[in-house]
Amino acid sequence: MITKMMRIMLVPVLLVFANMSAAANVQNLTDEQLLARVDSLASFLDTDFSAEYTIVTDRPGQGLTTTVAGIFRRDANETYVIVVMQPAANRGQGYLRQGNTLWVYDPQSRRFNTTSNTARFQNTNARNSDFTRSTLSQDYRVVSSEYQTLGRFRTRVLTLEAVTNEVTFPRMRVWICEEGLLRKTEDMSLSGQLLRTTAIPDYHRIGGRFVPTQILFVDALRGAYIDGRFVNERTQITISRPSFNRLADSVFSKTFLESVSR
Repeated sequence: MITKMMRIMLVPVLLVFANMSAAANVQNLTDEQLLARVDSLASFLDTDFSAEYTIVTDRPGQGLTTTVAGIFRRDANETYVIVVMQPAANRGQGYLRQGNTLWVYDPQSRRFNTTSNTARFQNTNARNSDFTRSTLSQDYRVVSSEYQTLGRFRTRVLTLEAVTNEVTFPRMRVWICEEGLLRKTEDMSLSGQLLRTTAIPDYHRIGGRFVPTQILFVDALRGAYIDGRFVNERTQITISRPSFNRLADSVFSKTFLESVSR
């Protein structure tokens, strides 16, 4: 008969074996299957998602700038809303993706204009495409793979080439850990020039879902020379208050953006 104490002692052991089993299953996946797993863990097709994003950009020689925004996603409908809350000068600015159109709302003029999914978000090193669900397995093909150790992670590194012109970066390298989570990317031009490096060291685990705790973007081209050394511009996003509660349909509308800016 298993006592309560024995059950308590078994829990961490079972978790270890569960993690080992999950890692083994990931190792058995093909490169294409692994890329699809990355998409499935970074997308929430069965629920809505919302969170608060604190976006801090460090421009060498100019100091730090901070943007705080509320993010609302409904991945099943390929839609999302972003509402800028800070700084005060940008408060009420909003973004609404509907199908293939991305609208930007200016509360001063009370007008909506369209923008590109590949454009920089609020002039940071994040792109508008960084705020939606992952579609790597649809947008890219794997051209090579290898195994590398990345800090404390054993990763499979996939080199990708775009199969569509609608992506932000035509070539990428992605580092995927044994859980199937993205840990690092290198975003490149068609010629292979490095444009941006992204690191995701940790994730919130909420039930069976994963949300990055922080995301660091390092721009390979933008920066400044400080004391004779080139210092890259970088942006760090900290994600807090993640929620998978159902959102009202009205959130994903122009009317919502107009109402929250008043």
